Amino acid sequence: MSITYQKKTHIRTVILAFFFMIWLTGLTIRLIQLQIFEHPRLKAEVLEQTQNMDTIHPKRGTIYDRSGNILARSLPRQSVYYTPHKAEPYHLRLEKINKLQKVLNLSEYELQKIRKRTERNTPFIWIKRKINPEKEERVKELSLSRVYFKEENKRFYPHGKLAAHLLGRVNIDEVGASGIEYKYNSILEGKKGKHLILRDAKKREYRFETLKEPEVGKDLVLTIDETIQYCAEKELERAILKTEADWGTVVISQPSTGEILAMANYPTCDLNNPPPMPLTLDRNRAIHHNFEPGSIFKIVTASAALEAKKVTLSDSFDCSKGSIHIAGKTIRDYERFGILSFPEVIIHSSNVGTIQIGQSLGEDILYETIKTFGFGQKTGIDLPAEEKGIFRSLYNWSQISTASLSIGYEISVTAIQMLQAINAIANKGVIITPRVVKKILISPDEPKENPLQRRRIISEETASILALILQKAVQKGTGIAAQIEGYKVAGKTGTAQKFNPSLGRYSSTSHISSFVGFVPAESRTISMIVIIDEPKGKYSGGKIAAPVFRDIARQVLRYLRIPKQEEYKKTILAKSSLRWDER
Repeated sequence: MSITYQKKTHIRTVILAFFFMIWLTGLTIRLIQLQIFEHPRLKAEVLEQTQNMDTIHPKRGTIYDRSGNILARSLPRQSVYYTPHKAEPYHLRLEKINKLQKVLNLSEYELQKIRKRTERNTPFIWIKRKINPEKEERVKELSLSRVYFKEENKRFYPHGKLAAHLLGRVNIDEVGASGIEYKYNSILEGKKGKHLILRDAKKREYRFETLKEPEVGKDLVLTIDETIQYCAEKELERAILKTEADWGTVVISQPSTGEILAMANYPTCDLNNPPPMPLTLDRNRAIHHNFEPGSIFKIVTASAALEAKKVTLSDSFDCSKGSIHIAGKTIRDYERFGILSFPEVIIHSSNVGTIQIGQSLGEDILYETIKTFGFGQKTGIDLPAEEKGIFRSLYNWSQISTASLSIGYEISVTAIQMLQAINAIANKGVIITPRVVKKILISPDEPKENPLQRRRIISEETASILALILQKAVQKGTGIAAQIEGYKVAGKTGTAQKFNPSLGRYSSTSHISSFVGFVPAESRTISMIVIIDEPKGKYSGGKIAAPVFRDIARQVLRYLRIPKQEEYKKTILAKSSLRWDER
């Protein structure tokens, strides 16, 4: 019996030892698995439960006009979020959300998003970001559990819609989405910081640890003048509503520096309450819209003729037929003229005479002059997504291209390109790249200014003679409506038919009216371009755009305290004995 008992005991011991070894082996394998193979995952889960990395958004830089007036700034606002507990019944969660909806006026879209996240047991749910102080107080009065506030910065535009297309907008996270806000986003937004939020076992926040301090964004000073911008927007809106036009744009600059003093577009909207689909806000027609310029482009043709010495001021052109036939096409004047001198062709904006000037130039000279003026390429203005226009290579010109281009067709330009062209004439033949940012405030003692970029495109003599011709165009030509008492105005009108793709021809009812010029003609203090698209009724540039130029310029000259000028002495023409103006 004892031997049998000993055997049974031995067998039991071996079996127990075997299972113990299996258990020990399994335990060892599991420990190895947890300590080595699954350690990173488990550590991440623990860290996720006990700590969280949060981004510290710095205060975005302020945007000022040239006089130090604030155009855009960021102010602190509270955002509401909800962290539902897993054990909290779904109906109680909905009750909280419904209470918040009544206080915060959540849209149906916002409400649906919140409910979906609640159903998925999302641990963190934004309810409403960057609310005003009144709503903040009302939410606090509800005393809802697990509903918290987080301070963020919200972008404010003190003047609402002023310079809306130029300034642009930011998204909900204060990242630039268009305009200056987008172009200079990396400078304005600063550098983000990070802090660590540590929690106890019950997920209560109990300590913050800053890992990286944020750097506040830099401020910008624009070349824009708040008052001039207001004048431009007010008169542009008045003109668009009066003429029932589709849209319009006005750009005002300082020719000697290339600084943009105002850039107005209409329709526009309030930057503090942008539309749900802000495509109209993102499209700055002053730099984004291509159009055929029509007669304002004749300043380029005239510059080419004077610079190449293909014409003299005493040359005459027969415009008596009122039309000209080119390669099977008939191009007409708006009225029949007789024999016109070279200056008179520009003064009265004769298509027939300008085409003859273009033909005397030849396609090579005309092509090179257009390229030299910068058409078909971006001006380099410091705004995003500038269009370069459409200008075909010489190889693709047709038999009628020289005639069409001479009078501003078969080419698409932007308003800023045409303003740069008139600036070259006002600036005695030198082009200066336009700009809207005057300086970046790196520090109070060390502002960084944008350097001027200059290049000569025509001689000073050519520019001066053409400036005098453009004065006559306002005194007794198509630009009479741009006259300002006490000041000499130099400018050119434009009335371009719009091409209708569905008809395959130019429309007889759709036009773009324009005027481009500078004033005073002697000191050339400001230059301006006015574009009005598809005005109803009267549509010529002389009747629609020129008066807008006059009304804006009159206010700007008064604001800048530019004294009225004495009768201008034509010293340059007197020296060269080219006294065509006395005819």
